[in-house]
Amino acid sequence: MTVHDVARVLPGIEELRDHCRGLAVLEAVLSPEWEDRYYSFDARWSENEQMASMRDGQGDAYAIVFSPAGAYIRGFSHESPMSPWASMDKDPKPWPGVLDSVPDLFRPYVEEPAFSDEDGVALVTACLWREPTDTAWRAGTIDFPNWGDGEPDGSERIFELLVDRSAEAYAEWASDYYETPVDLAAVRHVLALRPLTPEVVAALNPEVAPADLAEDIAEIGYPTA
Repeated sequence: MTVHDVARVLPGIEELRDHCRGLAVLEAVLSPEWEDRYYSFDARWSENEQMASMRDGQGDAYAIVFSPAGAYIRGFSHESPMSPWASMDKDPKPWPGVLDSVPDLFRPYVEEPAFSDEDGVALVTACLWREPTDTAWRAGTIDFPNWGDGEPDGSERIFELLVDRSAEAYAEWASDYYETPVDLAAVRHVLALRPLTPEVVAALNPEVAPADLAEDIAEIGYPTA
């Protein structure tokens, strides 16, 4: 799988935004400490922008910026042969084609310091974007390197829960990641963006009370009763 395969299966902007909010709330319940969470969502990233993010603690990450211009997705796999540092070049730079076709209205995100290293090199191996009037996600024209596992840009791993947005996929992933069974019905409830209830929260994490989540709910912009 490459970024082009991801582009074909991602939903529209609003559906993707809602899914990312659901993931963030599930993480808030299962992992009360923000630093330990895999998926997050900031509904107040700026005055008119929201950002969904993933970080695995090993160097892989994605960021999705939702704005009036549409949505911009940046993914980074640190072990990818398309990493700016994979070639050990003295002048690291993104793989040709990954960012070359990004429209001007999304260029501020290409140059966003939060998405770059301390030297200003973009942390990116996969990039997608979509304007409100687009009928599909877009990505650059890329000559991918040969790579044995079939995902040279890391897309299959980075975007796995955006490609498979089922409650079953998240429950299986979270059960493995957090090393504890995860209630499937509760996951379905949250991914559907239904207001949290004490029963749903307890089913996911009996050590967390709904009141403990008030700040997270507000930051994520998750619906309340």
